[in-house]
Amino acid sequence: MATYVRGGRATAGTVVRVIGTIIAVILVAHILFALLGANPGNPLVVWVAQWAGVLALWFANLFATGSEALNVILNYGLAAVFWLVVTGLIARVLYRAG
Repeated sequence: MATYVRGGRATAGTVVRVIGTIIAVILVAHILFALLGANPGNPLVVWVAQWAGVLALWFANLFATGSEALNVILNYGLAAVFWLVVTGLIARVLYRAG
């Protein structure tokens, strides 16, 4: 029976992909909290908002449509897509190198 052993770079690729997914989940959670009117004093909402502000990079105030809901969706949604694409590309390079 054959035993499959993953290389270190393949494992690193998986870690990078998981990190990107976690970042995207934080950004999407911020979008949902903002759209659904979550209590801004709740510690979880505060924590997610703080990290979303950091992780949104330069996307945080990129669009100003006049609608606060649409601004949140566009700005933080674009940041989530950015992180998924970038970490996915890095993971793919690591998978192929491993």
